Amino acid sequence: MAWDGFLQETPGASFYHLFGWKGINERSFGHRCFYLAAIEGERIVGVFPIVFIDSRLFGKILCSMPFVNFGGPCVLGPEAEIALLKEADSIVHELSADYLEIRGTRKIEADLPVSERKVSMTIDLNPDPDVIWKGFEKKHRKEIRQAYKQDLRVEHGGGEYLALFFDILSESWKSLGTPLYDKSYFRNIFSAFPDSARIFVVYQRDVPISVAFNGFYNNCVEGMWLGNKSLYRGLHPGYVHYWEMIKYACENGFEKFHLGRSTIESGGETFKKKWNAYPTQLYWQYILGKEKEIPRLNVDNPKYRLAIDAWKWMPGAITRSIGPFLSKSIP
Repeated sequence: MAWDGFLQETPGASFYHLFGWKGINERSFGHRCFYLAAIEGERIVGVFPIVFIDSRLFGKILCSMPFVNFGGPCVLGPEAEIALLKEADSIVHELSADYLEIRGTRKIEADLPVSERKVSMTIDLNPDPDVIWKGFEKKHRKEIRQAYKQDLRVEHGGGEYLALFFDILSESWKSLGTPLYDKSYFRNIFSAFPDSARIFVVYQRDVPISVAFNGFYNNCVEGMWLGNKSLYRGLHPGYVHYWEMIKYACENGFEKFHLGRSTIESGGETFKKKWNAYPTQLYWQYILGKEKEIPRLNVDNPKYRLAIDAWKWMPGAITRSIGPFLSKSIP
C-alpha cells in the first residue's frame, strides 16, 4: 500500500505509523480514525495518523497515537507538515474535541503547547551480543548472572503465547491500578502484523512469571508492554527478560531497541540506563479545542489517585469485566 511504502522511505517513520493500526483501533475499540496524507502530484509527502476517542468519562480526545509509545506527523518537508496540521486543527474544531495530543519523537515547528515529561530509552545494538554484554558495568553483569541462577529461562513466539501474556499482564496492570484493554486488542495486532510482533515469556522452571510484547519494524525493536507476577518480582526476572530480548534483536539483525517511554528521572528510566540505553526527548504537543490548557490525564494527577488505589483492591473478576470499557477511553 502507498501509505506504508512512503514510510519505508521516510526518516522518522515508526512501527506505530503503519496503516494497519487504523483497523486495529477501529475493530478493537470502535474508535473513529483520521489517517491524513499530504499529496504532491501523485506521491505522498506526509502522513498523520489520528484516533478519535469520544468518552463520557474523559471527554472528546484526538490522539496520535493512543495506547502506544508515540506517533505524530511523518513528513518529507515543512510544507507537508503545515498542511497536515491545518487539516488536523479543522478536525479538532469540527468535532468540538477538547484537544489533539501529538506524541512525537521530534518537536513540531509550530506554536503549540508542549509537555516534555517523557523520554524514549534506546539501546544501540550490535550483530554480536557479546559486544553489548562487555559494554555493561561489572555490577550489572553480576545482577544478570544472579537472576539466571534462580532457574529462569525465556521462551518466545507469536500468538500461541497470547493467552498466557494476557493473563500475566492483567495481573501486573491491576497491581499498578491500571485498567487493561480487551484481549482482542492484542489479537488484532497479531492479525495485522503477523510477522512483526512477538511475545517473550520468562519461566522459573515451568512456571511463567513475566511477559513482554515487542514490535519489529525497519531495523528497530519496539518494547511495547511488559508485566510480571507480583509473587515472583523478588527474583528480578527483568534482568533475564531484557538480556534475552537484546540477544534476540542482535542475532536477528536489528540495529536499535526502543525500551519504551519513561517518565524523566523515574525508576523505569534508571533501570533502562543499566542496559546502556540513552534517553531521547519526547514531545507531547497539543492543538487545543474546548480545553484551554495542557490536560493532565495521567497517573501522576492527584485527582486520579483514589481511583487508582481502589482499582488495586477490587476483585479481579470485576477489573477484568470493566477494565476494557475504561482503558479504551484512556489514550
